[in-house]
Amino acid sequence: MIDEVTAPPAAPPPVGRDQWRKWWLVAFALVILIAGGFAVGRRIQESAAPAPPAVAPSPSFSSAAPVLESTPTPTPSKTPEKTTLVSSQLQMPGGVPAHGSGQFTYATTRSPVFGRKGELRRFRVAVEKGSNEDATDFATQVADTLGDPRSWIGGGQVRLQMVSGSDPADFTVYLATRDTAGQMCLRGGTNIRIGGRPYTSCRTTGKAIINLDRWRRSATPFVSARVSLHTYRQYVINHEVGHELGHHHEGCPKAGGPAPVMVQQTLTLRGCKAYAWPTRNGKIFSGPSL
Repeated sequence: MIDEVTAPPAAPPPVGRDQWRKWWLVAFALVILIAGGFAVGRRIQESAAPAPPAVAPSPSFSSAAPVLESTPTPTPSKTPEKTTLVSSQLQMPGGVPAHGSGQFTYATTRSPVFGRKGELRRFRVAVEKGSNEDATDFATQVADTLGDPRSWIGGGQVRLQMVSGSDPADFTVYLATRDTAGQMCLRGGTNIRIGGRPYTSCRTTGKAIINLDRWRRSATPFVSARVSLHTYRQYVINHEVGHELGHHHEGCPKAGGPAPVMVQQTLTLRGCKAYAWPTRNGKIFSGPSL
């Protein structure tokens, strides 16, 4: 077989200005065509590719200190409601929880020493979880009552000081739902049931237990006489703390006169008028022993 020999191509003839312009236009058109085809192909490829999976948002982290079990962070539905008590109000509106968790949140606030003479007795304040009451608010009302010169410190026989729940104390003032109060009082030897329901408050050793029903709804003798709930609260704190300080139930010394604070005013005024304080004119005010 004879190989064919290819002759070298002849040199192109000289190109004029018009021919160069034609070649330039043809080349430009080819570039535009190729670029358009590449773009269309890329769009087709992207539309056919599956969408990337959605990325879940990163969790947020809080630098807040851990919350202690004794003071849990409440959810909006469980946040205790701080209600403002009007001075002339007889009862708080709305329902009252009949029972709570049986566990208590202790107030962390401390007070100065109330009184100038006598033995110093330190107390804590606690509110049952699930009672919808605020421990700090309750502690403020207890401190305002026991720190008043008309309270037990006015007799010059005792000094009182509110301490934090983590501090040593001589006794504790509790605010508890009626079911829990009934159980606590019964364990201490006092039955507070009336008509089958825990009704009054009580004192057991080292504990002044305030019934939430009475704290929010007052008591019949006060409501009937149109005496404010604020006054009843002062009375019930002074009465139960009075038991802790060694005082017992008393009678009415004079019909139509003020009732000593150790009269069971939650049940009856015994012919006296409601009175919330242990002292009158700087002296302990008492009635006949029962």
